[in-house]
Amino acid sequence: MITKFLDPKNDRAFKRIFGSERNKDILIHFLNDIFERTANPIEDVTFLKNAQDPEISSQRESIVDVLCRDFAGNHFIVEMQVDSEPGFEKRAQFYASKTYIQQRERGVEYKDLKEVTFLAITSHVLFPTKEAYLSHHRIQDIKTQEQDLKDFSFCFLELPKFRKAKDDLNNMIEKWAHFFKSAPETSQGDLTNIIGDDRIMERAYHELDRYSWTEEEIRTYDGVDMKRSSEKAIREKLVNKGKAEGRVEGRAEGRVEGIAQEKREIALKMLKEGLSCDIVSRTTGLSEEKIFMLKNDE
Repeated sequence: MITKFLDPKNDRAFKRIFGSERNKDILIHFLNDIFERTANPIEDVTFLKNAQDPEISSQRESIVDVLCRDFAGNHFIVEMQVDSEPGFEKRAQFYASKTYIQQRERGVEYKDLKEVTFLAITSHVLFPTKEAYLSHHRIQDIKTQEQDLKDFSFCFLELPKFRKAKDDLNNMIEKWAHFFKSAPETSQGDLTNIIGDDRIMERAYHELDRYSWTEEEIRTYDGVDMKRSSEKAIREKLVNKGKAEGRVEGRAEGRVEGIAQEKREIALKMLKEGLSCDIVSRTTGLSEEKIFMLKNDE
């Protein structure tokens, strides 16, 4: 079924809304809402190059969805993570630390290094033992809970844990969670109740209106989904193949172990008959060292 609103989790749609200069006020609004920056709100951001130098073993270029800094110089990384990826939490820390280090590469003194905040919206559960759909993580003193090391923080919005219906949204965080999770199922008639008088969030929905996209943009959008589906199918095929090979390998190892055990039993019987280690070795194929060990164990 063709819906009015596209899916903001699609990479092309996500970057159109949150990673473009013309819509940076939407990104600012979103960051202030998620981090509840009412007392000291972010007023402006500068988009930075979102490709980081290859520092991983595969030597592939690492890309973040949105990388920006505010007026105070603090950096924000915003990631949309659709598919479950082993080690994603570690990748989040890698990207945050890399962004921190790159400040030094630009000549910033240690004392002037600015904070880095990593925010991820995920379509899968990252922390199964946590009930909350939104979690904030910072470095704290274990005993006093004081935050002496302030330059790293992480925030994860786990969409599967968000279960509120469109009529029960009470604050902007809930409205954004609903936006990411349920925009394609939202009708034009639902918007008034969802967004109220928030004109910036209304623009975020407008950016998802498929009828405001050109045919070429829609093809790019669809291409992203097709590529992701293809890559997911390949990953699943490789995983299944690995499992199958593991089962075959397990059966093969079982057969090998069975043959080895049979040889040991034959060797023990021959040793009991008083035959020499040399004869037993040539008959069973076991090394004289193993025969000697069997004889001593006996």
